[in-house]
Amino acid sequence: MARTYPLSLLFSGLGKAGRANYYGYSDIQNALMKMTQSVISCWRLLWVPLLLLGALASPLQAEERSLPTNRPDASGPSPRVEGKPAGKAVIVVEAEAVDEKDLAAARARVEKANSVAPNVRLQIYLDEKRFGPGFIDGKPGKFTTKAVHSYNRSMGRDPDAWEVLREEANRMLGETYAVAVVPDFAADWVNPDLPLEYADQAEEERMSYRSYLEFMAERYHTSESFLIELNGAAVANGIAPRKALLVPNVSPFLIEDLKEGRSHREDLTLSARTVVIDTIGRNLFIYEKGASPGAPGAAVVVAEKNENFEPQKLIAMFPITPGRLEQTHHGEWAIANCLELPSWYYDKQLLDTGVRNKDRSKVLQIPPGPNLPVGILWSGLTKSGIGIHGTASPRTIGRSLSAGCIRLANWDAVRFPTLIRPGAKVIVR
Repeated sequence: MARTYPLSLLFSGLGKAGRANYYGYSDIQNALMKMTQSVISCWRLLWVPLLLLGALASPLQAEERSLPTNRPDASGPSPRVEGKPAGKAVIVVEAEAVDEKDLAAARARVEKANSVAPNVRLQIYLDEKRFGPGFIDGKPGKFTTKAVHSYNRSMGRDPDAWEVLREEANRMLGETYAVAVVPDFAADWVNPDLPLEYADQAEEERMSYRSYLEFMAERYHTSESFLIELNGAAVANGIAPRKALLVPNVSPFLIEDLKEGRSHREDLTLSARTVVIDTIGRNLFIYEKGASPGAPGAAVVVAEKNENFEPQKLIAMFPITPGRLEQTHHGEWAIANCLELPSWYYDKQLLDTGVRNKDRSKVLQIPPGPNLPVGILWSGLTKSGIGIHGTASPRTIGRSLSAGCIRLANWDAVRFPTLIRPGAKVIVR
């Protein structure tokens, strides 16, 4: 498995000889510096960040860990925290570029990473707090805005208190970016030759990722295009096991921890929660019983004509793709089951009309995997054929319509069993 290293980048000086300098501290960084300096005499590098990535790629093969937040009361040093504001450099490296064009391209990538770092930090913090901003890419669109509003309301603040939230994120987070090494086992989850037709997919053992870049993008809750922006096309498209990329420093989605067909049972606390699906706003909200902090315009679950209604507080929110209007089943249901890495039956008649095909020979069983249409998790509702699940295409979340189900990005879907279990109420609006 791979180890993830914290890193933020900034060109602090550029000499006439075409040398770039990075400055900072830590035991890991000093070790990397020595490794890097030992190979400078043997290699001429196309761009400076690649020097650091190359030094990390081959010799590292250790267990990857979730990265803790930098809380004020934490004891001892945290590898995620450099003790400086985000965007400052952390390591001293000198290397020659092949030519000024290569150096300019490297510098532009670093400047781009630093320019979007404040928004990347905000998105990372919201994601860690279970208020999904969509892709972590430094581009705060409608889902980031909704996450900001919802999180602020859950904290009893004005929904538009962006700067208060930014200050909180900066106080609680360490590094904005990390260097992540592609783990060896990723080869088991990548198949560049995965077919496109369902009939051919039914013959495969797993609906794998189609590239290592797709594997790493989903692992770090981002898009392939953002990883290309951070690393350059040549590096990003050429990654393989034991090679490294600069990624958002978010707790990774560990697909290797999932088990095919594993079922999650009822839980006294999690089954008592309520899921509200907003098909117009395209968001999924999770509430639990308890008083919510007062906030302007705060959203609450309202049960009409129910004298036994208890106050609910918002604890999570994720962007979704809802079903088409004619196939959306509004009303009150419940979670019936929750399965990891399910297989999926492709029934064209069911998808087109909502009625199952009685001729089972025309129904294809597609194997499990991240590129399965229902993704890595299925939570079926008490309404037959309808469920909350992952997706093969995170880019479509919030931007398309399904055949009646509710889709989440896989990195959001994988957290569902830690928040909701069978028996929980589901309100579709």
